[in-house]
Amino acid sequence: MTLTAFVRGTAILPDRLLRNAVVVCDKGKIISVDADVEPPSNATIIDAKNCYISPGFIDIHVHGGGGADFMDGTTEAFQVACHAHLRHGTTTIFPTTTTGSSTQIMAMLRACRDAMVPTVGGVHLYGPYFAENKVGCHDSKGRRDPKEREFARYFDTGLIKIATCAAELPGAVEFYRYARRRRCLITCGHSNSSWQEMDDAFRAGMRHVDHFWCAMSSVVSLRERLGTPMQASMTEFVLANHEMSTEVIADGEHLAPELLTFAYRMIGPKRLCLVTDCNRALDMPPGRYRFGHIDTGTWFESDGSVGRALSGSLASSVVGMDHMVRHFREVTDATLPDIIRMASLTPAERVGIASIAGSLDEGKRADILLLSKDLKVKKVFLKGKEVDGLN
Repeated sequence: MTLTAFVRGTAILPDRLLRNAVVVCDKGKIISVDADVEPPSNATIIDAKNCYISPGFIDIHVHGGGGADFMDGTTEAFQVACHAHLRHGTTTIFPTTTTGSSTQIMAMLRACRDAMVPTVGGVHLYGPYFAENKVGCHDSKGRRDPKEREFARYFDTGLIKIATCAAELPGAVEFYRYARRRRCLITCGHSNSSWQEMDDAFRAGMRHVDHFWCAMSSVVSLRERLGTPMQASMTEFVLANHEMSTEVIADGEHLAPELLTFAYRMIGPKRLCLVTDCNRALDMPPGRYRFGHIDTGTWFESDGSVGRALSGSLASSVVGMDHMVRHFREVTDATLPDIIRMASLTPAERVGIASIAGSLDEGKRADILLLSKDLKVKKVFLKGKEVDGLN
């Protein structure tokens, strides 16, 4: 039996920091996590050099990176984008669709199947089922209401693990019920839905809201849509319902520190996920890029910190999960175990893979990061083996 032991580091567990940790792995899985013990004498030693030993990050909402968008629909795009996010510590990724034609979405799904990238946990079917006035930076021509004859084709691939639809759309409840039968994490996003529409969606299986405060309803937007009396929105529904989860883009550009702090304090680390919602401009120089398909997606400008549509509105992030983790730590009072939980175990729980990933627990995949004290990724391990060529 060949063992690997991570030593001389601080393990980040879901509820605490474990100093002088010894994390032992065998055959791609973690077999023990202890402190102040000698590693097995026959183990290959990996010296953490006083770094943090962290579970790999899990990103449930991400569009691309390294110059590629998953909607490009090629195996090369999948390989490039996944590799780019691996450099930033994402060891399980859920490639996310934009709006687009059915042909483009099917090409994206085929490319996902054919690329066979080991970090892919499944596809997030995000576009095209958005509300007309909440499309954001997505191509409005690719937006439409859900029809079973279309979305059944996507689910039949067996790749869809997360499914988004605006709750107020005709056919949304049928979409949610279909996704529930396929055991997906069901989400509401790019929506101007009311409390009642959210409640109908909840009873059909919806349990998550995409990027909190971004492209979602508010009391003010619902007054414009539905008049008076003013009605509760997606915000209030998530805050009031403890079975709901949501996510934040903590890049320092989408949400101010007080909103990140509010989300952490009011929603908590067991219901709040960190996501990148990252586009193809990750690790690319500032400039103009396509959001979505390389030929038909909308144009946006990256300044190296965030993407903005040509109108000036925000257009997705351009940084990786390690940046989200660092920024959340810098501007909130969240503990490091809670922050890492929101980037690993909480999303794993929501998509149903917490038995195999998301934390440094016995029996789980040895997807492990070595993070410096300032939370920069030093080394990445997939199933206990170091990933080379990331720098």
